[in-house]
Amino acid sequence: MIRLPRIFLLPLLFAIVMPAHAAGLPDTGQDTCYNDTTADGVAASNPASIARDAGTHPRQDCRYGRDAAAAAGQLTKTGAGAKGFDYIKIANNGDTLGASATLGTNSTDWACTKDNITRLTWEVKTATNTDLRYSGHTYTWYSSDFSTNGYNAGTASGGTCSGGTGCDTEKFVADVNAAVLCGFSSGWRMPTRRELLTLVVFDGSSPAIASTYFINTNPLGFWSGSPYVPNETLAWYVDFDVGFTGAVSKLGGSYVRLVHGEPF
Repeated sequence: MIRLPRIFLLPLLFAIVMPAHAAGLPDTGQDTCYNDTTADGVAASNPASIARDAGTHPRQDCRYGRDAAAAAGQLTKTGAGAKGFDYIKIANNGDTLGASATLGTNSTDWACTKDNITRLTWEVKTATNTDLRYSGHTYTWYSSDFSTNGYNAGTASGGTCSGGTGCDTEKFVADVNAAVLCGFSSGWRMPTRRELLTLVVFDGSSPAIASTYFINTNPLGFWSGSPYVPNETLAWYVDFDVGFTGAVSKLGGSYVRLVHGEPF
């Protein structure tokens, strides 16, 4: 990924209220408590945890939400996934699959992953460099829609890719819709920055994503469809090496993971 000077922000996703259409937000994946310097030696659910409300470091994220409920065996899921995450695999033809399904090109092979919490469906990347959805393909940020592009269309076909009509985000969206990925002939789109951040696992792992359900994920920058308002030549991206977000020039080639579902 080519990066020009960028602006970093702490991910404030989880302080934002979810619109009414969606089921909710996933948890952060952070289920370990800490003192000033090290991880706690006991689980967050243990009465001796330093993060208990009467402890020395109270009210830590590790003790609350879906992750804590999962650790205590008190979380019911529609699908599966580590900690508080809840995913299900979707076939090329749109069918729901079991957790053991493998990625492939046949109609009943795994191709997408649905987040049962946000209700968003995400494309899954492949390991074959001639595939439309190959994990190593890069795209420049480009959108001809001036009502949403910050009045700067970006750069057309400036990435490195194969299997489609061009190497920018707008053409990739059109190509995936034309491929009727996971049964959807329309509606595939660039995710917002907030939507991409729902995939981040904030527990220090790298790539900072549920690798079982999002295999072949490069840990570097993924474009969002969100332009950077203070500077129309930049757009937001999310890295999955440690899970941060920043803004970078639309001139550079970055990775893309498309999403299907009501935006938020």
